[in-house]
Amino acid sequence: MRRGGLSAALLALLFVFSVEAPRAEPQSMVAAANPLAVDAGLEALRKGGSAVDAAIAVQMVLGVVEPQASGLGGGGFLLYYDAASRAITVYDGRETAPAGATPTMFLGSDGKPLGFREAVVSGISVGVPGAVALLEMAHKAHGKRPWAELFRPAIAIADNGFAVPPRLAAWLGIIKSFGNEPAARAIYFNGDGSPKKPGERVANPVLADTMRLIAEHGPKEFYEGAVAEEMVTRVRGHVRPGALSLADLAGYQPIKREAVCGLYRIWTICGMPPPSSGGVAILQSLQLLEPFQLSQDAPNDLRSLHLIAEGSRLAFADRARYLADPAFVTVPVAVLLSAGYLAERRKLISTTKSMGKVGPGDAGYIERGTSHMTIVDRWGNAVAFTTTIEAPFGAEIMVRGFILNNELTDFSAVPEIDGRPVANRVAPGKRPRSSMSPTFVLDKDRRLVVAVGSAGGQRIIGDTLQALIAMIDWNLSAQAALDLPRVANVDGVTEVEAVPALAPQADRLRALGHEVQVRRHEGGLTAIRRFGEGWEGGADPRRDGAARGD
Repeated sequence: MRRGGLSAALLALLFVFSVEAPRAEPQSMVAAANPLAVDAGLEALRKGGSAVDAAIAVQMVLGVVEPQASGLGGGGFLLYYDAASRAITVYDGRETAPAGATPTMFLGSDGKPLGFREAVVSGISVGVPGAVALLEMAHKAHGKRPWAELFRPAIAIADNGFAVPPRLAAWLGIIKSFGNEPAARAIYFNGDGSPKKPGERVANPVLADTMRLIAEHGPKEFYEGAVAEEMVTRVRGHVRPGALSLADLAGYQPIKREAVCGLYRIWTICGMPPPSSGGVAILQSLQLLEPFQLSQDAPNDLRSLHLIAEGSRLAFADRARYLADPAFVTVPVAVLLSAGYLAERRKLISTTKSMGKVGPGDAGYIERGTSHMTIVDRWGNAVAFTTTIEAPFGAEIMVRGFILNNELTDFSAVPEIDGRPVANRVAPGKRPRSSMSPTFVLDKDRRLVVAVGSAGGQRIIGDTLQALIAMIDWNLSAQAALDLPRVANVDGVTEVEAVPALAPQADRLRALGHEVQVRRHEGGLTAIRRFGEGWEGGADPRRDGAARGD
């Protein structure tokens, strides 16, 4: 159903009005994937901590209560918004390939890619973890509370135990092979080998001890001490051993980068640059769709669902060809986001039929085990932090209470196609391409109006895109935007969430020529949106999360 031709300008004014409406709203807020983690973040803020302080507290608790998604053994991307300067800082804590990595490491003896589980549950999938180093770098720049203090809530929960959340219990039931890891079996499984059920108590005192070491002695203990030695021993001693070394761990460095930003209507959208593909893909999709005036549609309209899928289709085709670690390949970001390039790509979009399979444009040059948190502190500073160990339970290797990532499977298993090197091929020290998409929306005065991001592998991009459209074009609240059913085009297939509200649209999309797959959707969004003099928040109802503020 159409909105009777409301103009984009009028809808923008409505959005601004809702933002400025006088209501007593929270002055600080935390939205994350588990209520215990939200509580830890709020505690840090109440003690005068910054958004970065709260992010550290949230991450440490998530590593305890949502171990299948993130933790000490993983990495992530963090956007920081400074309210005083209205500047954005990007922190890249993506895992890196060890020095001993090779372009063919994910190929079998027959020259074909290893099976998915064979590649994931292995030592070769483990990258050098970056989350701890990222958080230390951000804390040194923006932290207000002592580093060690921020670990206390997580240490207490790990020592005293917690009730197994529904999502952790579900993944324990799905990934039964995680019980083959002795340390995991002792914590998350019963004596008869059955996984712990929702509400049953578990504790992880070994992880508490590891966090104490890092809290008291800093990240050096993680990257160079006994913890590092055990990581290397486990990876190299695996039945399919990896190349991780002490030198790889000691040499890891997070990177400060420049946000990738662009206009969508009157708003500035800023996200992660490469090696994440999220910022570029979301900006491409929004700018491809801008002339189609999605503000004239209602959520779940056939036209809007079709156009969102088509814009995503084009962005994903470019993503597969061009996006990778910029230290190893030339990524033509400026070209991919240029008006002329997007105008040519936009010609492929029709309102009456799908373009079907499509390749990348000519740019002129030769994620389930994940979590997202969104935080705003009392000063208006904000964090959008997507953190991950990749697959649920990562490589299924536990070291001192935490799980090692399998991020290297985000590289292309095949190093070249048709004689052309693949941009996202494996190389020593390289960071694999990611879909993580922490995103800020700024107004014309560079005030922050939205912070958003998601978990969900490749589906992160589509979920974040749709949430942005819902808040910007359809003027929905943060929670209502995250509640919407999902549609996205991932690698040429239009995925429609298996919910009654979208059931009639699946066949209509097929009639337009889409290859449609109706599937259950995992989600993982969190968002905070300016409202009045404060903030409103939302957490994806498909997960265990919450959004609360003071």
